[in-house]
Amino acid sequence: MAILMMAVLPSSLFAQNPCGVEGVVVEASNFMYSPAAVEIEAGQTVVWVNIGGTHDVNGVSSTLGDMWSNPETFSHPTVNGSAAGVCMGTTTFDVPGVYNYDCSIGSHAANGMVATVTVTEPAQPATVADIVIDSPDHTVLEAAVIEAGLADDLMGEGPFTVFAPTDAAFTALLAALEVTADELLANPDLASILLYHVVSGNVMSTDLSDGMSATTLNGEEVVINITADGVIINGTAMVTVADITADNGVVHVIDAVLLPGTNANTTVMDIISESVVHESLEAALIEAGLDEALNGEGPFTVFAPTDDALATAVADLGVTLEMFLASPILTQVLSYHAASGNVMSGDITDGMMVTMLNGQDITINITAEGVVINETALVTIADLTADNGVVHVIDAVLLPQPPMNTTVVDIIVESPDHTVLEAAVIAAGLADDLSAEGPFTVFAPTDAAFTALLEALEVTADELLANPDLASILLYHVVSGNVMSGDITDGMMATTLNGQDITINITTEGVQINETAFVVVADLTADNGVVHVIDAVLLPASGVDEAAAAAVNIFPVPADDVVNVVLDVEGNVFFEIRDITGRVVENGNWTNGRKVLDVSSWTPGIYTFSWGDATSRNTRAFSIR
Repeated sequence: MAILMMAVLPSSLFAQNPCGVEGVVVEASNFMYSPAAVEIEAGQTVVWVNIGGTHDVNGVSSTLGDMWSNPETFSHPTVNGSAAGVCMGTTTFDVPGVYNYDCSIGSHAANGMVATVTVTEPAQPATVADIVIDSPDHTVLEAAVIEAGLADDLMGEGPFTVFAPTDAAFTALLAALEVTADELLANPDLASILLYHVVSGNVMSTDLSDGMSATTLNGEEVVINITADGVIINGTAMVTVADITADNGVVHVIDAVLLPGTNANTTVMDIISESVVHESLEAALIEAGLDEALNGEGPFTVFAPTDDALATAVADLGVTLEMFLASPILTQVLSYHAASGNVMSGDITDGMMVTMLNGQDITINITAEGVVINETALVTIADLTADNGVVHVIDAVLLPQPPMNTTVVDIIVESPDHTVLEAAVIAAGLADDLSAEGPFTVFAPTDAAFTALLEALEVTADELLANPDLASILLYHVVSGNVMSGDITDGMMATTLNGQDITINITTEGVQINETAFVVVADLTADNGVVHVIDAVLLPASGVDEAAAAAVNIFPVPADDVVNVVLDVEGNVFFEIRDITGRVVENGNWTNGRKVLDVSSWTPGIYTFSWGDATSRNTRAFSIR
């Protein structure tokens, strides 16, 4: 917002203007400029229009040899005029002073075609109250100042620094509080709220420093931060226009209303809840049940990623925000952003480590760009203080790492959302196999996914765990090797450890397996592989084909030295046996009947027996001890 108290301008302001630039019009014709003397304010523009003859505008040096002292030179080239008017040029004068110019064509200057432009300092509103009252974008603030009886005070000697919320800022506040403008104006705390926007003295934008505090006229402090986006007050209000000066102070326009108490007798959770750039973080903390903890006694230090940071993180993970909020790692991720104690910016040293609430450390470095966490997240706003701690705003999400020397089984066992999968892995005898060297890629269905499957099959969890095809079903969720989210391409196929393929697609909703299961959390890395959490159970052919399941009988299970395989099929079929790593240990053609396999030299563990043709394959798992 810039408020200009313009001087009375000559009638030529409204003359024809073919230049298409708003300004004071001077017409050239008949050995004269009209008007010959123009007075404007700094920042205004003069437009020259030729309505007859051939003329130029020469503000460089006098054609007649007079001594000019123009603050700056200006000129416009020769133009042939017409009655309709021809644009000669425009000049915006920013430096106050007297500017002389003439027409350098022939004897035009000698015949009187000389003129002046006098540029004065811009008129300045008398008081900060006048700035607010004269602004079309501050009608609510004007009404509030008058209603609270503060107009006369803000017209006083001062000086005052006013942070002035726009009408749009008040509209947002009213919507958030679910009150009307009249109810706000009748609020007994109105004067205190308004005085929280006023600081004694002239605080110009050049006087501001990152992290500084200023005491307002209601006795509470505001915190000022300088970020890449601009100047932010209390982490919520952005300065949109700065340094509108008056005779008794300065006004800075802001895009949100400041509420007293945001930096005192509040909690770190309050700061996050009241922030317009932390709506996703607020929702995540509530979903994880951590909001009550952060409203507790503390003290806590919270590194708070913005909405943009969370949006980037979930996109990188290949999931939606809704999937992330429902993910089993939500609490672990969020607790990696908070620590016990007050870690203020002044306490930070380069290379220091801080133990977070999830038990893992972050590393803080002081760089040329600023304070950086784990070499990925930059602190954009520091030291938003509350009664129970401090909040530092960061521009990226911090992702904790699983403890070293863990396995994909450990990730499943330690997850509160994978209790059924844990029980199934143990019941199928796969825990030791999936704790081996690997690497393995596991697509891990949640408890909710298993609940949906049990309801669809109309079986109990115990019946599922007793299913003879349980190992085969589980191995259909495991791929040999490390398949990270960054390795996935749309339409790719991967052979699972039960010998069958899964198809992976990348859709607008996220990464989808077999068109039935979505990846809700990706890239949970372990020492022997990676786990991707999915929202549905994958069913291999042998898991749903009862006829195929009845066609084979493998015994004893587990086996010691020999394995008997009875296969009831018609004609010749191809078979293969793979170990837990997916390596083929035996294959060939099979005819109806029984085979006895000598497995005395085979490594103990889980194996899969697959049979079928080019278009259909069935799989059964068995184990050797």
